[in-house]
Amino acid sequence: MSLLSWFKKVLGFGPVERDVVRLPGHGADGRAGDVVKEVVRMEGPLKPFHRRLVKRDKRLLPDSSRKAHWSALIGFTPRKKVMTASESRRLFAGTLRTKNRELRTLATDEAQLERYGLPVWRDEAALAEGLGLTVNTLRHLSTHRLRERVSHYLAFAIPKRSGGERVIHAPKKRLKRVLRQVNALLVDKLPVHGAAHGFVKGRSVKTNAEPHVGRAVLVKLDLKDFFPTVTFARVRGLLIALGYGYPVAATLAALVTESERQRVELDGQVCFVPIGPRVCVQGAPTSPGLCNAMVRRMDSRLTGLAKKLGFTYSRYADDLAFSGDDVAQVQVLIQRASRIIHTEGFVVNGEKTRVMRRGGAQRIAGVTVNSVLGLSRKQRRLMRAEAHHQKTKGATPEQQAALTGRLAWLQMLNPAQAAKLRSRR
Repeated sequence: MSLLSWFKKVLGFGPVERDVVRLPGHGADGRAGDVVKEVVRMEGPLKPFHRRLVKRDKRLLPDSSRKAHWSALIGFTPRKKVMTASESRRLFAGTLRTKNRELRTLATDEAQLERYGLPVWRDEAALAEGLGLTVNTLRHLSTHRLRERVSHYLAFAIPKRSGGERVIHAPKKRLKRVLRQVNALLVDKLPVHGAAHGFVKGRSVKTNAEPHVGRAVLVKLDLKDFFPTVTFARVRGLLIALGYGYPVAATLAALVTESERQRVELDGQVCFVPIGPRVCVQGAPTSPGLCNAMVRRMDSRLTGLAKKLGFTYSRYADDLAFSGDDVAQVQVLIQRASRIIHTEGFVVNGEKTRVMRRGGAQRIAGVTVNSVLGLSRKQRRLMRAEAHHQKTKGATPEQQAALTGRLAWLQMLNPAQAAKLRSRR
């Protein structure tokens, strides 16, 4: 070590070194139990070309101050308490555990948070205060337990239109109130790509379908298990990239995700045991916004691909739509789009891939886009027959309400088509 490097180390500048004990199967060289030196980056971007900077919680790093080095030289190293016992137990508990030591010591990058207009929560105490909770309540709601005595969710199944069942996890009253606060303070402010139309204020199935009206070919792709693919680790990584420190990012990720659980009896007590990873569940208020933010880069890449091939791209939740006039490019589009989706960590449901040409029905999320935006001729005829039947034969209040709802839906899509049907009533 040069004299200049030694002085930098003594004065606390530059990278920090720490001793790490090698674990079995870790690294190609060396044996388990060997102590190796690990260098911790203290500055620069967290990832290449990113604006999120490396900020470290110095309490979790080796003490490289001048006092510590001179104390080591004379053989006396004073012990200093750097955090409370409660904070220490939380940081090293299973919920916040990670194999990546580079992540564990990350602190808040306030400049990055300000770029996105996000609340500055430096630690769990600030997060709890922002949500109107005590720290103990926050940890109770955001702790991953293998033997959960009281589940924070009610799980039930509803039938899918295409067959099978969809499992819904509805948060209980207290957790739902907290998640709605997280939605208002954080999730609603996350950046979303312009091609996303589902669960975005000011956008709808109508805005999703409008760019595809009157095109020669319409291609639909479906993402398999869209919400469950966004795991606890991915949410935590997103929040860290946005500027939050590791403890806050991990706590928030645990708060907005949940595992599928099985009710079992252990040692005479009823427990809810996780049988899968923590994921964004369908039923949580925060899941749609988080998933939209998670696929922002994928939306950007697919938009660029579509533009290059002469197509238009939009996405409504897990339904991806491409439309254009060059039918010869369809297979190229599907192959390249599937490759992009795979590299972004998602899976295409091949059974739901559709190529719809102008000669047949072209529908996106139930909206017909062949020549004008609205409902198909067949659907309008059925509604016209129902209106005539109710006018001549009468109808129950439930039947009248159902037809009124369908007319309101059509009014939103195409007021001219709805006006013709209203005259029949």
